[in-house]
Amino acid sequence: MRVAIATESFLPSLNGVTTSVCRVAECLREQGHQAVIIAPGPAPATFAGHPVRTLPGFPVRGFRAGLPTRELRRTLRSFRPDVVHLASPFLVGSGGASRADELGLPTVAIYQTDMPSYVRQHGSGVLGRGASSVTWEWIRRLHSRVDLTLAPSRPTLADLRAHRIPRTDLWGRGVDTRLFHPSWREDPDTAALRRELAPGGEVLLGYVGRLAPEKELHRLAELAHLPGTRLVIVGEGPSRNEIGARLADAVARRLGRPNRPPVFLGSRTGTDLARAFAALDVFVHTGTRETFGQTLQEAAATGLPVVAPAVGGPVDLVGHGSTGFLFDPEAPGDLHRHVRELVASPSLRATMGAAGREAIRDRSWSSLTEQLVRHYERVVTTPAGISPAAYTLQR
Repeated sequence: MRVAIATESFLPSLNGVTTSVCRVAECLREQGHQAVIIAPGPAPATFAGHPVRTLPGFPVRGFRAGLPTRELRRTLRSFRPDVVHLASPFLVGSGGASRADELGLPTVAIYQTDMPSYVRQHGSGVLGRGASSVTWEWIRRLHSRVDLTLAPSRPTLADLRAHRIPRTDLWGRGVDTRLFHPSWREDPDTAALRRELAPGGEVLLGYVGRLAPEKELHRLAELAHLPGTRLVIVGEGPSRNEIGARLADAVARRLGRPNRPPVFLGSRTGTDLARAFAALDVFVHTGTRETFGQTLQEAAATGLPVVAPAVGGPVDLVGHGSTGFLFDPEAPGDLHRHVRELVASPSLRATMGAAGREAIRDRSWSSLTEQLVRHYERVVTTPAGISPAAYTLQR
Protein backbone atom coordinates (compact mmCIF):
# COMPACT_ATOMS: atom_id res chain seq x y z
CA MET A 1 0.00 0.00 0.00
CA ARG A 2 1.13 3.57 -0.75
CA VAL A 3 0.46 6.00 2.12
CA ALA A 4 0.89 9.78 2.19
CA ILE A 5 1.26 10.98 5.79
CA ALA A 6 0.46 14.68 6.24
CA THR A 7 1.44 15.63 9.76
CA GLU A 8 1.25 18.78 11.86
CA SER A 9 4.51 17.92 13.62
CA PHE A 10 7.69 16.04 12.77
CA LEU A 11 11.35 15.83 13.63
CA PRO A 12 13.24 17.60 15.06
CA SER A 13 10.17 18.54 17.16
CA LEU A 14 9.54 15.93 19.85
CA ASN A 15 5.96 15.33 20.98
CA GLY A 16 3.23 12.71 20.83
CA VAL A 17 2.29 13.43 17.22
CA THR A 18 5.91 13.14 16.05
CA THR A 19 6.38 9.90 17.98
CA SER A 20 3.27 8.31 16.48
CA VAL A 21 4.20 9.33 12.94
CA CYS A 22 7.75 8.01 13.33
CA ARG A 23 6.71 4.65 14.74
CA VAL A 24 3.98 4.18 12.10
CA ALA A 25 6.43 5.10 9.32
CA GLU A 26 8.97 2.59 10.61
CA CYS A 27 6.41 -0.20 10.85
CA LEU A 28 4.95 0.57 7.41
CA ARG A 29 8.45 0.09 5.97
CA GLU A 30 8.96 -3.16 7.91
CA GLN A 31 5.59 -4.45 6.67
CA GLY A 32 6.38 -3.73 3.02
CA HIS A 33 4.40 -0.52 2.48
CA GLN A 34 5.61 2.70 0.89
CA ALA A 35 5.05 6.15 2.34
CA VAL A 36 5.84 9.81 1.91
CA ILE A 37 5.82 12.19 4.88
CA ILE A 38 4.62 15.77 4.40
CA ALA A 39 5.55 17.97 7.36
CA PRO A 40 6.48 21.49 8.48
CA GLY A 41 10.12 22.29 7.85
CA PRO A 42 12.88 22.12 8.66
CA ALA A 43 12.88 18.32 8.74
CA PRO A 44 15.17 15.47 7.65
CA ALA A 45 15.07 14.62 3.94
CA THR A 46 14.17 11.01 4.65
CA PHE A 47 12.95 8.90 7.54
CA ALA A 48 12.87 5.10 7.79
CA GLY A 49 13.55 4.91 4.07
CA HIS A 50 10.60 7.17 3.20
CA PRO A 51 11.02 10.58 1.54
CA VAL A 52 10.05 13.66 3.56
CA ARG A 53 8.56 16.70 1.81
CA THR A 54 8.61 19.92 3.82
CA LEU A 55 6.19 22.82 3.96
CA PRO A 56 6.95 26.35 5.20
CA GLY A 57 6.74 26.46 8.98
CA PHE A 58 6.33 29.10 11.66
CA PRO A 59 6.61 28.91 15.48
CA VAL A 60 3.50 28.64 17.66
CA ARG A 61 4.01 28.19 21.43
CA GLY A 62 7.17 26.16 20.93
CA PHE A 63 5.84 24.14 17.96
CA ARG A 64 6.50 24.49 14.24
CA ALA A 65 3.16 24.89 12.48
CA GLY A 66 3.04 24.23 8.75
CA LEU A 67 1.38 26.07 5.88
CA PRO A 68 -0.40 23.85 3.31
CA THR A 69 1.21 25.32 0.19
CA ARG A 70 1.16 23.99 -3.38
CA GLU A 71 3.93 21.57 -2.41
CA LEU A 72 1.33 19.49 -0.60
CA ARG A 73 -0.77 19.05 -3.74
CA ARG A 74 2.31 18.43 -5.91
CA THR A 75 3.47 15.71 -3.53
CA LEU A 76 0.10 13.96 -3.54
CA ARG A 77 -0.10 14.12 -7.34
CA SER A 78 3.42 12.79 -7.88
CA PHE A 79 3.35 10.08 -5.18
CA ARG A 80 -0.15 8.88 -6.10
CA PRO A 81 -1.01 7.31 -2.73
CA ASP A 82 -3.72 4.77 -2.08
CA VAL A 83 -4.70 6.67 1.08
CA VAL A 84 -3.88 9.95 2.81
CA HIS A 85 -3.14 9.74 6.55
CA LEU A 86 -3.81 13.05 8.35
CA ALA A 87 -1.91 13.11 11.65
CA SER A 88 -3.64 15.31 14.27
CA PRO A 89 -5.02 17.51 11.46
CA PHE A 90 -5.07 21.26 11.85
CA LEU A 91 -3.53 23.53 9.18
CA VAL A 92 -1.56 20.91 7.24
CA GLY A 93 -4.35 18.39 7.77
CA SER A 94 -7.03 20.79 6.57
CA GLY A 95 -5.05 21.43 3.41
CA GLY A 96 -4.40 17.72 3.02
CA ALA A 97 -8.12 16.92 3.29
CA SER A 98 -8.95 19.52 0.64
CA ARG A 99 -6.23 18.39 -1.79
CA ALA A 100 -7.13 14.72 -1.28
CA ASP A 101 -10.77 15.50 -2.02
CA GLU A 102 -9.79 17.30 -5.23
CA LEU A 103 -7.72 14.31 -6.32
CA GLY A 104 -10.29 11.70 -5.28
CA LEU A 105 -8.04 10.15 -2.62
CA PRO A 106 -9.46 8.41 0.48
CA THR A 107 -8.47 9.92 3.84
CA VAL A 108 -7.97 8.72 7.41
CA ALA A 109 -7.62 11.36 10.14
CA ILE A 110 -5.92 10.58 13.45
CA TYR A 111 -7.51 12.67 16.22
CA GLN A 112 -4.83 13.24 18.83
CA THR A 113 -5.05 16.72 20.36
CA ASP A 114 -8.04 17.93 22.39
CA MET A 115 -7.86 21.44 20.99
CA PRO A 116 -11.32 22.55 22.25
CA SER A 117 -10.31 21.86 25.85
CA TYR A 118 -6.99 23.66 25.42
CA VAL A 119 -8.78 26.68 23.95
CA ARG A 120 -11.31 26.67 26.76
CA GLN A 121 -8.56 26.42 29.37
CA HIS A 122 -6.94 29.62 28.11
CA GLY A 123 -10.21 31.56 28.20
CA SER A 124 -12.49 32.23 31.12
CA GLY A 125 -16.23 31.94 31.59
CA VAL A 126 -18.38 32.69 28.57
CA LEU A 127 -15.34 33.62 26.45
CA GLY A 128 -13.69 30.25 27.01
CA ARG A 129 -16.91 28.30 26.35
CA GLY A 130 -17.55 30.30 23.20
CA ALA A 131 -14.04 29.71 21.88
CA SER A 132 -14.37 25.99 22.61
CA SER A 133 -17.70 25.86 20.75
CA VAL A 134 -16.19 27.62 17.72
CA THR A 135 -13.25 25.19 17.78
CA TRP A 136 -15.59 22.19 17.82
CA GLU A 137 -17.45 23.63 14.84
CA TRP A 138 -14.18 23.98 12.94
CA ILE A 139 -13.16 20.41 13.87
CA ARG A 140 -16.57 19.13 12.76
CA ARG A 141 -16.22 20.79 9.35
CA LEU A 142 -12.68 19.47 8.90
CA HIS A 143 -13.46 15.90 9.93
CA SER A 144 -16.70 15.83 7.93
CA ARG A 145 -14.49 15.99 4.84
CA VAL A 146 -12.50 12.84 5.66
CA ASP A 147 -13.55 9.24 5.17
CA LEU A 148 -12.68 8.04 8.67
CA THR A 149 -11.57 9.67 11.93
CA LEU A 150 -9.75 7.48 14.44
CA ALA A 151 -9.83 8.28 18.17
CA PRO A 152 -7.14 6.95 20.53
CA SER A 153 -9.40 6.05 23.48
CA ARG A 154 -13.02 5.22 24.27
CA PRO A 155 -13.68 8.49 26.17
CA THR A 156 -12.31 10.49 23.23
CA LEU A 157 -14.36 8.46 20.77
CA ALA A 158 -17.49 9.17 22.81
CA ASP A 159 -16.58 12.87 22.89
CA LEU A 160 -16.21 13.00 19.10
CA ARG A 161 -19.55 11.28 18.59
CA ALA A 162 -21.24 13.57 21.12
CA HIS A 163 -20.05 16.51 19.02
CA ARG A 164 -21.46 14.93 15.85
CA ILE A 165 -18.16 14.03 14.20
CA PRO A 166 -19.13 11.48 11.51
CA ARG A 167 -17.49 8.18 10.58
CA THR A 168 -15.42 7.50 13.71
CA ASP A 169 -13.69 4.46 15.12
CA LEU A 170 -11.06 3.48 17.68
CA TRP A 171 -7.33 3.14 17.10
CA GLY A 172 -4.94 3.24 20.07
CA ARG A 173 -1.19 3.79 20.20
CA GLY A 174 1.66 1.34 20.40
CA VAL A 175 4.51 1.25 22.88
CA ASP A 176 8.11 0.17 22.35
CA THR A 177 8.36 -2.68 24.84
CA ARG A 178 11.94 -3.39 23.73
CA LEU A 179 13.07 0.11 24.75
CA PHE A 180 10.89 0.55 27.83
CA HIS A 181 11.51 -2.45 30.07
CA PRO A 182 12.08 -3.20 33.79
CA SER A 183 15.55 -4.58 32.99
CA TRP A 184 16.84 -1.01 32.79
CA ARG A 185 16.80 -0.95 36.59
CA GLU A 186 19.83 -3.25 36.54
CA ASP A 187 21.75 -0.92 34.23
CA PRO A 188 24.78 0.72 35.95
CA ASP A 189 23.94 4.15 34.53
CA THR A 190 20.38 3.86 35.83
CA ALA A 191 21.68 2.89 39.25
CA ALA A 192 24.02 5.89 39.21
CA LEU A 193 21.13 8.19 38.25
CA ARG A 194 19.02 6.83 41.07
CA ARG A 195 21.83 7.35 43.61
CA GLU A 196 22.08 10.95 42.41
CA LEU A 197 18.33 11.57 42.63
CA ALA A 198 17.66 9.68 45.86
CA PRO A 199 20.83 9.80 47.97
CA GLY A 200 18.75 9.26 51.10
CA GLY A 201 16.72 6.39 49.68
CA GLU A 202 13.78 8.64 48.78
CA VAL A 203 10.78 7.27 46.88
CA LEU A 204 10.95 8.98 43.49
CA LEU A 205 7.67 10.34 42.10
CA GLY A 206 8.06 11.16 38.43
CA TYR A 207 6.34 12.96 35.59
CA VAL A 208 7.44 12.72 31.95
CA GLY A 209 6.06 15.02 29.28
CA ARG A 210 5.71 18.55 28.01
CA LEU A 211 5.82 21.30 30.62
CA ALA A 212 2.87 23.43 29.56
CA PRO A 213 -0.29 24.85 31.16
CA GLU A 214 -2.55 22.16 29.69
CA LYS A 215 -0.58 19.46 31.56
CA GLU A 216 -1.80 20.94 34.89
CA LEU A 217 1.48 20.26 36.66
CA HIS A 218 0.43 22.48 39.54
CA ARG A 219 -1.37 19.39 40.85
CA LEU A 220 2.02 17.92 41.79
CA ALA A 221 2.16 20.42 44.64
CA GLU A 222 -0.23 18.07 46.47
CA LEU A 223 2.66 15.63 46.74
CA ALA A 224 5.24 18.06 48.08
CA HIS A 225 4.49 17.16 51.71
CA LEU A 226 4.77 13.37 51.38
CA PRO A 227 7.73 12.56 53.66
CA GLY A 228 10.63 10.63 52.19
CA THR A 229 9.77 11.41 48.58
CA ARG A 230 11.24 13.52 45.79
CA LEU A 231 9.60 14.90 42.65
CA VAL A 232 11.41 14.18 39.39
CA ILE A 233 10.32 16.02 36.23
CA VAL A 234 11.43 14.95 32.74
CA GLY A 235 10.65 17.27 29.84
CA GLU A 236 10.73 20.86 28.68
CA GLY A 237 8.19 23.48 27.74
CA PRO A 238 6.95 27.02 28.33
CA SER A 239 5.93 26.33 31.95
CA ARG A 240 9.40 25.17 33.04
CA ASN A 241 10.29 28.19 35.18
CA GLU A 242 6.82 28.74 36.60
CA ILE A 243 6.26 25.14 37.64
CA GLY A 244 9.81 24.86 38.95
CA ALA A 245 9.30 27.81 41.29
CA ARG A 246 5.86 26.61 42.35
CA LEU A 247 6.95 23.08 43.25
CA ALA A 248 10.15 24.22 44.96
CA ASP A 249 8.13 26.61 47.12
CA ALA A 250 5.59 23.88 47.98
CA VAL A 251 8.38 21.56 49.13
CA ALA A 252 10.14 24.29 51.13
CA ARG A 253 6.93 25.17 53.00
CA ARG A 254 6.58 21.67 54.45
CA LEU A 255 6.63 21.78 58.24
CA GLY A 256 9.51 20.00 59.91
CA ARG A 257 12.22 18.60 57.71
CA PRO A 258 11.35 19.37 54.07
CA ASN A 259 11.95 16.95 51.24
CA ARG A 260 14.76 17.46 48.78
CA PRO A 261 13.82 20.04 46.15
CA PRO A 262 12.22 18.80 42.92
CA VAL A 263 14.69 17.96 40.19
CA PHE A 264 14.24 18.72 36.49
CA LEU A 265 16.09 16.40 34.11
CA GLY A 266 15.19 18.23 30.90
CA SER A 267 14.16 16.57 27.66
CA ARG A 268 15.35 12.98 27.19
CA THR A 269 14.96 10.50 24.37
CA GLY A 270 15.89 6.92 23.54
CA THR A 271 17.90 5.02 26.14
CA ASP A 272 18.33 8.14 28.29
CA LEU A 273 14.54 8.39 28.57
CA ALA A 274 14.25 4.65 29.31
CA ARG A 275 16.78 5.02 32.14
CA ALA A 276 14.88 8.01 33.55
CA PHE A 277 11.67 5.96 33.70
CA ALA A 278 13.50 3.04 35.31
CA ALA A 279 14.97 5.27 38.02
CA LEU A 280 11.48 6.17 39.26
CA ASP A 281 9.25 4.40 41.80
CA VAL A 282 5.84 5.86 40.91
CA PHE A 283 4.69 7.55 37.71
CA VAL A 284 2.27 10.45 38.15
CA HIS A 285 0.34 12.13 35.35
CA THR A 286 -1.70 15.25 36.02
CA GLY A 287 -3.35 16.48 32.80
CA THR A 288 -7.12 16.07 32.44
CA ARG A 289 -7.23 16.84 28.70
CA GLU A 290 -5.37 13.82 27.33
CA THR A 291 -6.93 11.97 24.44
CA PHE A 292 -4.55 9.09 25.15
CA GLY A 293 -1.39 9.30 27.31
CA GLN A 294 1.63 7.73 25.66
CA THR A 295 3.93 8.21 28.64
CA LEU A 296 1.51 6.22 30.79
CA GLN A 297 2.11 3.22 28.53
CA GLU A 298 5.87 3.75 28.63
CA ALA A 299 5.79 3.87 32.42
CA ALA A 300 3.72 0.67 32.53
CA ALA A 301 6.13 -1.02 30.12
CA THR A 302 8.93 -0.14 32.54
CA GLY A 303 7.01 -1.80 35.37
CA LEU A 304 5.89 1.34 37.21
CA PRO A 305 2.54 1.83 38.93
CA VAL A 306 0.71 4.76 37.32
CA VAL A 307 -1.47 7.40 38.99
CA ALA A 308 -3.49 9.55 36.58
CA PRO A 309 -6.79 11.46 36.38
CA ALA A 310 -10.00 9.48 35.95
CA VAL A 311 -10.71 11.50 32.80
CA GLY A 312 -10.04 10.96 29.09
CA GLY A 313 -7.34 8.66 27.74
CA PRO A 314 -5.98 7.42 31.10
CA VAL A 315 -9.30 5.66 31.75
CA ASP A 316 -8.36 3.18 29.02
CA LEU A 317 -4.76 2.81 30.17
CA VAL A 318 -4.86 2.50 33.96
CA GLY A 319 -6.62 -0.34 35.73
CA HIS A 320 -7.78 1.33 38.94
CA GLY A 321 -6.57 -0.77 41.84
CA SER A 322 -4.67 -3.20 39.61
CA THR A 323 -2.05 -1.36 37.51
CA GLY A 324 -2.29 1.92 39.41
CA PHE A 325 -4.89 4.44 40.52
CA LEU A 326 -7.24 6.87 38.80
CA PHE A 327 -7.73 9.95 40.98
CA ASP A 328 -10.67 12.32 40.95
CA PRO A 329 -9.32 15.68 39.70
CA GLU A 330 -12.31 17.47 41.27
CA ALA A 331 -11.59 16.11 44.74
CA PRO A 332 -8.79 17.97 46.54
CA GLY A 333 -6.36 15.55 48.13
CA ASP A 334 -7.39 12.51 46.07
CA LEU A 335 -4.12 12.48 44.12
CA HIS A 336 -2.19 12.75 47.40
CA ARG A 337 -4.18 9.90 48.95
CA HIS A 338 -3.46 7.43 46.15
CA VAL A 339 0.22 8.31 45.81
CA ARG A 340 0.65 8.10 49.60
CA GLU A 341 -0.67 4.52 49.52
CA LEU A 342 1.96 3.57 46.94
CA VAL A 343 4.75 5.38 48.77
CA ALA A 344 3.93 3.41 51.92
CA SER A 345 3.98 -0.02 50.24
CA PRO A 346 6.92 -1.26 48.13
CA SER A 347 5.07 -4.55 47.63
CA LEU A 348 2.01 -2.76 46.21
CA ARG A 349 4.27 -0.81 43.85
CA ALA A 350 5.86 -4.05 42.65
CA THR A 351 2.53 -5.84 42.20
CA MET A 352 0.92 -2.98 40.28
CA GLY A 353 4.04 -2.46 38.18
CA ALA A 354 4.08 -6.12 37.13
CA ALA A 355 0.36 -5.98 36.30
CA GLY A 356 0.89 -2.86 34.20
CA ARG A 357 3.71 -4.51 32.27
CA GLU A 358 1.46 -7.49 31.54
CA ALA A 359 -1.42 -5.24 30.43
CA ILE A 360 0.60 -3.60 27.64
CA ARG A 361 2.21 -6.84 26.41
CA ASP A 362 0.25 -6.87 23.12
CA ARG A 363 0.39 -3.13 22.38
CA SER A 364 3.43 -3.15 20.12
CA TRP A 365 3.68 -0.54 17.37
CA SER A 366 3.86 -3.37 14.84
CA SER A 367 0.46 -4.78 15.85
CA LEU A 368 -1.09 -1.29 16.08
CA THR A 369 0.20 -0.45 12.58
CA GLU A 370 -1.36 -3.65 11.25
CA GLN A 371 -4.67 -2.46 12.70
CA LEU A 372 -4.13 0.95 11.09
CA VAL A 373 -3.52 -0.63 7.69
CA ARG A 374 -6.82 -2.47 8.02
CA HIS A 375 -8.49 0.91 8.60
CA TYR A 376 -6.74 2.21 5.48
CA GLU A 377 -8.06 -0.77 3.50
CA ARG A 378 -11.60 -0.08 4.68
CA VAL A 379 -11.65 3.46 3.33
CA VAL A 380 -9.98 2.39 0.09
CA THR A 381 -12.59 -0.28 -0.56
CA THR A 382 -15.68 1.41 0.99
CA PRO A 383 -17.77 3.70 -1.22
CA ALA A 384 -17.79 7.36 -0.27
CA GLY A 385 -20.71 8.55 1.85
CA ILE A 386 -20.97 5.44 4.01
CA SER A 387 -23.12 5.90 7.10
CA PRO A 388 -21.22 6.40 10.37
CA ALA A 389 -23.25 3.52 11.80
CA ALA A 390 -21.32 1.15 9.54
CA TYR A 391 -18.16 1.83 11.51
CA THR A 392 -17.97 -0.32 14.61
CA LEU A 393 -16.06 0.22 17.81
CA GLN A 394 -13.02 -2.10 17.84
CA ARG A 395 -12.43 -3.27 21.39
